Amino acid sequence: MSSYAVEISDVTVRFRTKKRDVLALREVTLNVEPGEFIAIVGPSGCGKSTLLKLTSGLLAPSTGSVRLHGEDVTGPRKDVGYVFQKAALLEWRTARKNILLQAEMRHLPAREAQQRADELIEMTGLAGFEDAYPHELSGGMQQRVALCRALLHRPPVLLMDEPFGALDALTREQMNVELRRIWQETGTTVLLVTHSISEAVYLADRVVMVTARPGTVAGVVDVDLPVERDYGRTMADPEFARATQHIRDHLGAAQAAVVGD
Repeated sequence: MSSYAVEISDVTVRFRTKKRDVLALREVTLNVEPGEFIAIVGPSGCGKSTLLKLTSGLLAPSTGSVRLHGEDVTGPRKDVGYVFQKAALLEWRTARKNILLQAEMRHLPAREAQQRADELIEMTGLAGFEDAYPHELSGGMQQRVALCRALLHRPPVLLMDEPFGALDALTREQMNVELRRIWQETGTTVLLVTHSISEAVYLADRVVMVTARPGTVAGVVDVDLPVERDYGRTMADPEFARATQHIRDHLGAAQAAVVGD
């Protein structure tokens, strides 16, 4: 049995369209430890979201293999949580009932699901808003509901595809702080796709840099910051500046190399 939570081994993904074949990812290899927080950054269209779809089993690689906790991913997995850029809440259901939709779909025991929902509502600061409908919630609150829904079944792996991209800057900062805290409390393995280098460095243990399409891993940056990260102090930390600049420089060089090819 493998010790890794996620293993992506020499994966290439090709799509066929009516007009041409598209090489989305080329020979990508990535190993993720249990409980690790990984951020994936790179230019638009480089295949970042495709990596999450491969991990969840929503997409099969053209070549190579994907494994979760030592098991080959051969189809959609029930042991992952998924948070998208849009909260995708049902407008006719309250926050609590949107969270519990996960339990209904997975046929979880009702009492256990209710208790878990209560824990998550408290953990994410939604207490007092559990009976509100989506139109009564801010964008940040809606994403909290979506996060609770994804965590309801206690998935060992949480996939997040640009979950805060549509939020204003201040709300996004608040959600970064909340996500970092929730990750520490749950111990879930997280793979986060983001276009924000600063967000990636603040949140992650390691940042994976992906080149322009066809996407491949340009490098991995270890983030040498304290586990407990006050947002203001982290932004002023020399290590934060070093890591963000290194990623910018490296992605720029990788982009130039792809163009040169």
